[in-house]
Amino acid sequence: MSRTCARPGCSTAASATLLYDYTQRTASLESLATERHPMEYDLCDAHADSLTVPQGWRLEDQRVRGSSEDYDDRVTSPTSYDAAYGSTLLS
Repeated sequence: MSRTCARPGCSTAASATLLYDYTQRTASLESLATERHPMEYDLCDAHADSLTVPQGWRLEDQRVRGSSEDYDDRVTSPTSYDAAYGSTLLS
C-alpha cells in the first residue's frame, strides 16, 4: 500500500518526509522514508515544494531527485552542513 500526503484533504501519493529538530529550529525534507514514523510527516511533491517554516527556523531540502532535469539545486549552507556533519562542504 502506498502512503499518501499527510496534509488534510490531500490524497496524493507521498514523495518526501518532513522531520523537525526543535532544538536547532530546523525542518528537513528528505526523500520518502522507507517506513512511516509517528514523529515524521509524509508529503506529496506539491506540499513539499510549497513548504514554509516559521520565522527564525531553517528549511533544509535534502531530497534526492530522479534526474538532473528534476534536480532542485537548493544547497544546504556550509553552516547547516557543519552543524549536522561536523565539517564543511569545502574541506
